[in-house]
Amino acid sequence: MMNIYSDCINTAPVDSPPTAAAPPSPVPGRQRLIRVQRLGLVPYVPTWELQEQLLADTLAIKAANRQAEARGELPQPTPNHLLFCQHPPTYTLGKSGKPEHLLLDEAALLTHGASFHRINRGGDITFHGPGQLVAYPVLDLENFRPDIHWYLRALEEAVIQTLAAYGLRAGRIAGLTGVWLDWEAGAANPRKICAMGVRCSRWVTLHGLALNVNTDLRYFGYIVPCGITDKAVTSLQAELGYAVPLAEVQERLLAGLLQQFAAVEAL
Repeated sequence: MMNIYSDCINTAPVDSPPTAAAPPSPVPGRQRLIRVQRLGLVPYVPTWELQEQLLADTLAIKAANRQAEARGELPQPTPNHLLFCQHPPTYTLGKSGKPEHLLLDEAALLTHGASFHRINRGGDITFHGPGQLVAYPVLDLENFRPDIHWYLRALEEAVIQTLAAYGLRAGRIAGLTGVWLDWEAGAANPRKICAMGVRCSRWVTLHGLALNVNTDLRYFGYIVPCGITDKAVTSLQAELGYAVPLAEVQERLLAGLLQQFAAVEAL
């Protein structure tokens, strides 16, 4: 099992930012359909449990396939899922995170209408809230390309293309996976607009990305996001000066993800 909270780890040489790889070539017999669920505003824990159930179902198929192949039988295609949602104000802390990076006590959390959860990814603390578009791909990367670093670059590239549709030039910072504005070396004010956190088990992915669309950025002031203190957080609304329809951003991001994975939405 691989656990990556990719906001926090160095996934590329520090002397140059990572770049996107080409979409994968079709693999005979592999499933390229992605079942998309548009969940709307949903609590964090049931959505996490849904991901875990989809993961367990896919791993069960993969285990059965290994037995079938040993008998000389054809394997059953594994499914791919993509969940889009928003969450009520929620802070999550990964297994390697520092609790002191949450700057609110229990009473203050209640005052701000926020919940706090320790979860089973690696890494530190992050925030989810209304106006933030969250995408949870539960993909069998063996259907696409079993390469976690390629997968991270593909997620980033889909976000970069989505932001370009709004006239924003986004990019990557070496050693800090995610999507940033003013990301070029020497820029005075690098700002993160999309965070990423990924867990991978037997090449099946969990968790995903969080793109700030109309997010209330004040909530980030109550944490030390991933322990990074010298860079800001931003949103589409903050950059453009007006609220952007989240459903519109969602469909543009979906199109970008399907392009990156050379996939189609299952109808």
